[in-house]
Amino acid sequence: MANPEHLALLQAGAVKWLEWRKNNPQIEPDLSEANLQGWNLRGANLQGVNLRKTDLSNSLLVAANLSEADLSGANLHKATLMEANLSAAKICIANLSFAKLTQATLPHANLIGSDLRGVNLKEAILVDTNLIGTDLKGANLKKADLGAAKLTRTNLSEANLIEANLIESDLSFANLYEAEIIGAYLYKADLHKANLTQAHLSEAYLFRANLNKAQIIRTDLRWSNLSFASLSGAKLKQANLRGAKLYKVNIQGAEFEGVIMPDGTIKD
Repeated sequence: MANPEHLALLQAGAVKWLEWRKNNPQIEPDLSEANLQGWNLRGANLQGVNLRKTDLSNSLLVAANLSEADLSGANLHKATLMEANLSAAKICIANLSFAKLTQATLPHANLIGSDLRGVNLKEAILVDTNLIGTDLKGANLKKADLGAAKLTRTNLSEANLIEANLIESDLSFANLYEAEIIGAYLYKADLHKANLTQAHLSEAYLFRANLNKAQIIRTDLRWSNLSFASLSGAKLKQANLRGAKLYKVNIQGAEFEGVIMPDGTIKD
């Protein structure tokens, strides 16, 4: 439960809160399980604060410092976190559905198992972020930096990943059904057993990507670069590879059915 004194200081306003934090750096504020629904916490210093199971739905946290904060189990539904700092924050099994996190920074944050449906993470920094098992259905990740991010078993169906950086990211077993991944950077990305059914990957950079045993069904891969990629054991059915680069691609054991090849011919 939240410490009543800490909650009162936060409620007293930004100036008093900042002064108290500055004068008491050794104290770790406890705001766990507090009801902060709809609060204006723009630019607040919440670094390292205990916000476990706190209700922050519809709250305003623009440019707030939440680095190393514990938001496990918190409710951030429709919260506004644009340009917020969530570096190394613990956000496990939290509700961030339809939250606004455009240009937010979340490197090394742990969001394992969280609900991120419809979240706006456009141009956000998610380098080496743990997103294992999260639900990102319909999320906006356009131009987001997901380099080396952990996205195993993540639901990214219908997500916008246009021009996103997914270099060396782990997307094994991920669901990318109907995802928009046009022009994305997937150098050395791990898409082992990923579901790419009806995904749009035209002009994507998949150089040395691991697509072993992936479901590539009615997938748009026109003009993509798959050079040195591995498609071993992958299922390619009615995929469109027109204009794609397939230099030294490993297709051992891959299944082709009605696939449009780079030269326009159909391979069965």
